[in-house]
Amino acid sequence: MPRTDATRFGVLIADDEPAARRGVRQLLASFPDFAVVRECRNGAEVLAALDDVSPDVVFLDVQMPEIGGFEVIRRRTPERMPAVVFLTAYDQYAIRAFEAQALDYLVKPVTESRFASTMKRLTKQLRGAASLTPPDPIVVTTSRGVVVVPLRDIDWIEAADNYARIWANGRSHLIREPLRLLEQRARREGFVRAHRRALVRLTSVRELTRNRTGVTLAVLASGEKIPVSRRRRAGFAAALRERRL
Repeated sequence: MPRTDATRFGVLIADDEPAARRGVRQLLASFPDFAVVRECRNGAEVLAALDDVSPDVVFLDVQMPEIGGFEVIRRRTPERMPAVVFLTAYDQYAIRAFEAQALDYLVKPVTESRFASTMKRLTKQLRGAASLTPPDPIVVTTSRGVVVVPLRDIDWIEAADNYARIWANGRSHLIREPLRLLEQRARREGFVRAHRRALVRLTSVRELTRNRTGVTLAVLASGEKIPVSRRRRAGFAAALRERRL
């Protein structure tokens, strides 16, 4: 299924300099199809975040403490990386960057026009990939056989150790797949993290409210109430507003 205009691509920014990360975030503000899902200060954080938040693109600094950008790709392998845009203060790594299958190579400080050119290429690549590869449905094995559940029918997904429990049409199914691996394809169908252990489809949300203790709740059309963590509350609300525009 092609992405809709409201769909956002997840961005991971990796740079050991706070000012550099802030600069990329500010440049990205002009591109509403892209949302920053994580910032990292070093390669170890990047490797953990790639599984945790499954970004569509990573802006990756070449030189970071202990594990640099090229080492991140070597350990992860190019086949398992999202789209990569390298960031560096030096231009001598350009050839090596493209050998690592990077989409682009930006030399800091990055100008707005140069960044816009990169974003144009990035958007074309990601939208093209999305239109060619519709999200796979969830296949559930039960005692009665196999059940195929389209992502568009799922209201929310919760973690259950190395399993995940999907909730669709008033029923739940347990599948042997961790939540972090489901998140990338689920995001393409408008799912957003409500808290560390739950993904919610935004079109299933009827309202956001608070309980007596001040916890924010996403109230689904089914009547289910999913807590939204304090750390994710602003991003969840913003994604919900954008989805409803």
